[in-house]
Amino acid sequence: MAGNTMLILGIVVSFLFSLPYWLPSMVIRLRTFIFTKVNGDEGIQIPGKEIDASEFKRVYAHKSAAGRSKGANLSNLFWYWLSPGAEMHQEHIEKWDNYDQIAAVTKKVLSVSNKEIEELLHKCATPIFLDNIKGKWKLVRLRDFIMPICVDFFYELVFKEVCSKQDQKVIIKHSSNVVGALKCCVLRDMPKRNQLTELLVSKLKLGLFPYDFPENYTLEDKALYIQGVFFTTAIVQMSDALTHTFLVLARHNDVQTKLSENLEDRRFLDNVISETLRLYPLFGIAHRVTTDSIELENNKSIAKGAVLCFNYPDFHKIGYTNPSKFIPERWDTISKGESNYLPFGIGANRPCPASHMSLIMMKKMITFGTKQFKLFSSVEHTRSLPNKGACILVSRNYTLSRRKKAILLAFLKVRDQWEKVYTSLVQLVYGFIMIMHARDLKLTTNYYKNPHSKDVSKTIVSKELFNVSEQS
Repeated sequence: MAGNTMLILGIVVSFLFSLPYWLPSMVIRLRTFIFTKVNGDEGIQIPGKEIDASEFKRVYAHKSAAGRSKGANLSNLFWYWLSPGAEMHQEHIEKWDNYDQIAAVTKKVLSVSNKEIEELLHKCATPIFLDNIKGKWKLVRLRDFIMPICVDFFYELVFKEVCSKQDQKVIIKHSSNVVGALKCCVLRDMPKRNQLTELLVSKLKLGLFPYDFPENYTLEDKALYIQGVFFTTAIVQMSDALTHTFLVLARHNDVQTKLSENLEDRRFLDNVISETLRLYPLFGIAHRVTTDSIELENNKSIAKGAVLCFNYPDFHKIGYTNPSKFIPERWDTISKGESNYLPFGIGANRPCPASHMSLIMMKKMITFGTKQFKLFSSVEHTRSLPNKGACILVSRNYTLSRRKKAILLAFLKVRDQWEKVYTSLVQLVYGFIMIMHARDLKLTTNYYKNPHSKDVSKTIVSKELFNVSEQS
């Protein structure tokens, strides 16, 4: 009897300890299957069976790949995740929806010199860097560590005043919920997001945003535009880009050492950034809707109204030696322009307006950061970053003993393995809930249902977004 009990206990213990090694991957496959069934098979995958990587750039740049949201059911989900105000967001409106005027506003806000970018970033980063390395070492989540810097930077860029701690807290709550919902790690929390909208409306009433909008934009429209472009997209994307870069350095100590010892070698720094953006692109899948047919080189064509899904991670792995490995030196011998590499989109079709600023910020932050601290990590590095880039931050003035570093790295690895079990289950449940809710709301479909009454549609959607809330 005792022998049977020990056998059963041994099987149970073995099963529990094996969970981190097979459950997360199984849940990911199940989640993908469920999401596909719920969303349907809408869209032509590029690169894929019909269109390979060789046509990726040409099709992406084609003048008929100009539609953005109208006619794509996938947009209902993206608008849901990015609400409130996705209908005001430069990246999601159609060409006829004041796109050029809004793009001009964004361009004006971003029109600052390299020196101004570096000085403002240094000003915002210094107190946070120094506060986090007062001690000898510290365990941090890189995204949580970096996001306040991005919040302070973009707030001051937009409003030309220092961000207060109270306002910073409101913005971080919003941006954290957006990125968490996008990764299906939390549910969308509209009260947190609406709190930021109210804050931005109050700033606009004070006249703190000195740029002209299209005449038909209300005060709420302007606030939603600022919220979407700068306090959703800019903060989330920049925080993720820097988190990926620092985590890469934390996991590749040889690269980190070479970089820290050769900070004047701008080419190597460029290579590190390029390789990071290749492996962990800021965009996952960008979709476009064809406004006319597109002829392909294989004598086939893409019909008008087709949804094109451009898969950046897949595209960035085709045509490289050891594509899944981090090898910054590869860029010494290959050309970015001739490679399958589009870190900021394509110039002919809504490129990232902050591409130049982003690179300046990344170079400044990496240089400044590696002067202040060393990083070590043993966690899994994936594009979605559900672990937020957990790592050890060590002051450059302190030497962490091998024994202590080994213990800390072992702790991070074990914690990460078990967090993956929990997170994968959370992503499965929350992802399913949000997809079903997005299908029910149909934000994009309802907005474009009556193309001759844009203002009416805008008001209806905006009110609906402001009244929806979930618990996170």
